[in-house]
Amino acid sequence: MAARVSIQTEDFDLSTEVAKLRKQDKRVGAVCSFIGTVRDRNDGQSVSTLELEHYPGMTEKSIEAMIDEALQRFDLFDVRVIHRVGLLQPLDQIVLVAVTSAHRGESFQACEFLMDYLKTQAPFWKKEQTPEGARWVDARVSDDAALARWGIEARNG
Repeated sequence: MAARVSIQTEDFDLSTEVAKLRKQDKRVGAVCSFIGTVRDRNDGQSVSTLELEHYPGMTEKSIEAMIDEALQRFDLFDVRVIHRVGLLQPLDQIVLVAVTSAHRGESFQACEFLMDYLKTQAPFWKKEQTPEGARWVDARVSDDAALARWGIEARNG
């Protein structure tokens, strides 16, 4: 079985990852994916770089638990989460969430659930470089609200 979670500095290719996820599984009727990219602005300020740190082992375990929860909530065949760490530039890909299922509804919901969880609960630390200097990025109230609609309370505040 292919790894469900990868934390890496290298970029990823959507086509390659989706092909591995589908792996000629004739049951798959839907593939949903989300790619997050680094923006050049945040909270009204210019951002030149984004640096991501994680706690090796703990981060993967947290994301694996999140995937297990998604598999319990939604009728999925397979899940793939890739999250990049290190120094990233605007336009760089930062995260991939991809899921397969028989039907689109399950895939869309699961993909959104996983992203809501990643944004608030996965142990990553993000530091932006702005014209005013470096700053750590906090979770947003809107991200916590997105997670709450799934019946999960954010553990970051």
